Amino acid sequence: MSFASHDSATRQSQGEAITAEEIAASDAVADEATARYALILGDDALILAQRLSAWISRAPELEEDVALANIALDLLGHARFLLSYAGTAWGKTEDDLAYFRDEEEFRSCRLVEQENGDFGQTIARQLIFSAYQLQLYRRLVHSTDPTLAAIADKALKEVRYHQDHAAQWTLRLGLGTEESAHRMQAGLDSLWSYVEELFIDVDPLTGLGDVAVLPSSLREETLSLLQEIIEQAGLTVPDISGAYGSDRSGRFSEQRGYILTEMQVLARQHPGATW
Repeated sequence: MSFASHDSATRQSQGEAITAEEIAASDAVADEATARYALILGDDALILAQRLSAWISRAPELEEDVALANIALDLLGHARFLLSYAGTAWGKTEDDLAYFRDEEEFRSCRLVEQENGDFGQTIARQLIFSAYQLQLYRRLVHSTDPTLAAIADKALKEVRYHQDHAAQWTLRLGLGTEESAHRMQAGLDSLWSYVEELFIDVDPLTGLGDVAVLPSSLREETLSLLQEIIEQAGLTVPDISGAYGSDRSGRFSEQRGYILTEMQVLARQHPGATW
């Protein structure tokens, strides 16, 4: 089955457009290694979507409130695609994987699990992660796995917006007032130790060949883009070593449990409920 669409990731489209439901209903079945790779990408998107959704009604201005909510919805759409595809390997649905796994079963990177902090810290996290995702999806559209390629194709145009949104805010805060520049720099400093984790070639990626994109291959372009934006904003690229244990092997930040508790509570209290 082929997917060929450029519609929004959160839109329920007709015809040839890709949706999570179409992936689940298609004859595309991920093998074990590909499913574990899709799970890594899906968990990153899911956890960051949950984090960003906490800004709804709390952003510094109404337009930004809507913007962060829309970015969260885009990421949730990406997570639905990827978890639906991963689930084909194990006979599980996207909801099974989102709501009925425990902390140690998730494979999200620690960057997306970090607290929102103030607006500067949230923008710093968005800047780093969107720059990484931009390079990732630019290459994943060429995956030899047609479902992953279709998901990347749809996600790419949205991630371009996410990256531009974060870059514009980084410039605005960095070149704004002394206080805004201080907070933006503090956000970068607090999160930089989690950057290197994004570029570690963890299992099963090294055995997937052209199906996957090796994270280490994204490092140079991602860091170059980040350096360019940070310096344009009059800020400094932090000189901070990577945090210990950053390898997606099941080690996770203390924040993951709190995120999952909030995200999973309704589904676990009322399993199978519909409305």
